Amino acid sequence: MPYLLLLVAAVLSVLAWVNDSDGLVTASWVVWGVGVLLLVLRWRRNRHRFASLEEAEAAAAAGNPRALRVLALRQKLLGDFTEAERLLRAAVERGDVESMWEMGRLVEQRDGLRESEPWFRMAAERGHFFAKRFFRPGHALNMDGNNPL
Repeated sequence: MPYLLLLVAAVLSVLAWVNDSDGLVTASWVVWGVGVLLLVLRWRRNRHRFASLEEAEAAAAAGNPRALRVLALRQKLLGDFTEAERLLRAAVERGDVESMWEMGRLVEQRDGLRESEPWFRMAAERGHFFAKRFFRPGHALNMDGNNPL
């Protein structure tokens, strides 16, 4: 998407130059700005990704909660729920809210929604958007409205 915006900005710039149009110049600057902003946001989002499994394992060994969660989700995909739970618990001990959510999902998949409620509550109390939705009146963990956060 950012590259498409930069292409559109370039076309607008050329059209503005050819037609000597102040309106097109302004539009091209806006599109350039949005395109560059999206590139910066993409860079910031991707800079915390691990380049290899070995890099993630090294970060997890150092106690990085994000790395622990990444490895736990990998184990979950491979079907090793015991190892996934161990890694997620280690990340939860370090305060990783996403790991609390993922632990709730793991327990829900294995034992059902009622058993996962404490994990979803823990994540919701720490501000996890999707976990908080479970506790709205009429939603999964608050059907009758008697189980608020």
